[in-house]
Amino acid sequence: MVTIRLSRGGAKKQPFYHVVATDSRARRDGRYIERLGYYNPVARGAATAVELDLARVDYWIGHGAQMSDRVREIVKGHRKGQAAAA
Repeated sequence: MVTIRLSRGGAKKQPFYHVVATDSRARRDGRYIERLGYYNPVARGAATAVELDLARVDYWIGHGAQMSDRVREIVKGHRKGQAAAA
């Protein structure tokens, strides 16, 4: 089964996450099928906290992918932010 989840990067105490579509059996930071965007929880100033390709997220969901709880909240907030900006 395909899962959309976070893959951790960044330095110690400076987390940075890639939002990836991956096989649910793969390791957290291991092999993935496609990178869909990123999430930076410690973004400051002009840095972007969330960047997602929502068209690809919708594609994977349409093909049966399941989102992790945290990714579901990130996508929901990103969609709300885009609707407010438009």
